[in-house]
Amino acid sequence: MDAAAAGGDATESPLERSSHTAFTHNHRLYVWGGYRVVSGEEVTLPSDEIWICDLDSGTWERREISGDFPPDLSCFCGSNVGSTFYIFGGCDAVGHTNQLFSVDLSESSCSWKKVTDARGTTPSPRNKHSCWVHRNRLIYFGGYGCKTIGEVRNTSSSSFIVEEMSWTTIGDTMFRCWGWNNEVNVFDTRTATWTQPETQGPAPAPRGCHASALLGNKGYISGGVETAELDMFCLDLDTWTWTKLDVSLSVSPLGRSMHSMTAISDHALFVYGGLGTDGNTLNDAWQFNTVKREWTKRTHPHKDKPRVCHTASPGGDSDVVVFGGSSKLCILMDSVAILRAPSQNHCRDVLIFQTQPYALFRLCQDFIGKNPRLFAKQLNWLPSKLRSKVDKRVSFFSNVTVLTG
Repeated sequence: MDAAAAGGDATESPLERSSHTAFTHNHRLYVWGGYRVVSGEEVTLPSDEIWICDLDSGTWERREISGDFPPDLSCFCGSNVGSTFYIFGGCDAVGHTNQLFSVDLSESSCSWKKVTDARGTTPSPRNKHSCWVHRNRLIYFGGYGCKTIGEVRNTSSSSFIVEEMSWTTIGDTMFRCWGWNNEVNVFDTRTATWTQPETQGPAPAPRGCHASALLGNKGYISGGVETAELDMFCLDLDTWTWTKLDVSLSVSPLGRSMHSMTAISDHALFVYGGLGTDGNTLNDAWQFNTVKREWTKRTHPHKDKPRVCHTASPGGDSDVVVFGGSSKLCILMDSVAILRAPSQNHCRDVLIFQTQPYALFRLCQDFIGKNPRLFAKQLNWLPSKLRSKVDKRVSFFSNVTVLTG
C-alpha cells in the first residue's frame, strides 16, 4: 500500500491535536475539537471553529461557527448525518455531560444549536463512547459516566460496572455511581427522539476508548478493554442482536484502546494504531475480513508514525484518511490513580492509506499531478471540469510529502 502525508507545509492548516473528531463528506475532511499542550498544560481547542481539508488538493480552510456552541469538551463523540454535524456527551469544565449539539455545515453561515426539545429519555452523562450512523439515527455505544442510584438499581450489573461512588450534581440531578457501560442508545435525527432498544445475544463487556465502524446494517466494536488480543463484536441494527466474532488467536492484533477502525469495503475493516495493552503507542495496521472472520496484518510506510487518540475516516477509492493524534502517549501510574501526562507529541499531519488498487483514471490523475511540467501544453486542451480535478492533484502533490511502500 502507499500513503501520503499532508498538512505540514500548507500555508494554513489546523493546530496539532489529539482526541478530536473528524469525518469525510463530499471529498472533504472536517476536523473539530480536541486538545493540545501549551507550556506543559493541556488546552482544549475552540468549539467555534471547524477545519476543512479538500482531499483532492490537500488545502485547508478554517470556518467559524456561531450560535449556541458547545462548551470546551474532552472525550466527546462526534458524528455526521450528511452535512449535519452532531456532538454528544464528553466532559466540560464542570464534569460529565449528556448535552447534544448540532450544526448544518452546508449553510453559508453555520450556527450551532443545542438540542433541547428531544423526546424520550436522554442517556446519562458519559464520555469515551462511540457512535454508528444508520438510517438517519445516531446509535451510541458504551463509555464512562455517572448514574443515579435509582438508575443503577434498574440497570443490569452486566450493563454498568460501578468503579466509584461519589456525589455530584449535573443540572438538577444528583448522581452517585460512576463506571463503564455497554448500553445502546439511539437518537433519531428526523423525530428528535431518544430510545434504548433491548439487545439480544452476547454483548461486549462495558467499555470505553474503543473503536467502532459500520458495514451495511451492522455495527462493529473492537478494543477498549484489557485483553491480550483485540476482540471484535457485531450488532445487527435491525434485530438488535449481538454476535461475538471468534477468530484465530495465532494471527490477531494486540489488545488496544484509543485506536481507529474504518470500513474499507462491504466486508473489510481497517484498524490502525492505538495504545497497546503493553503500554506502547502502536504503529501497526490490520485488516479484518468480516465474512471469513480473520485478521491480516498490512504492511505500510508509516512505521515511524505511531498514533493514538487520532481519527480515521473513509476517503475516496477505499483510502483511509488518518488525522492528528499523539505519537507517544505517556501514562503515569501510582497507588491512587492512573493519569495521562501532558504530551508534546501531538500531530497535525494527514496520513492517507491506500487499501485497494487504484483505477486507471486515478493513476493518470496522480501521475499528471506529480509531473505537471510534462503536460503543460496538453493540460490546456482538457475540459474545464477535468482540468479542475487535475489542477487540484497538482496542488495536492505540491503540498505533500509522498511515501510509497
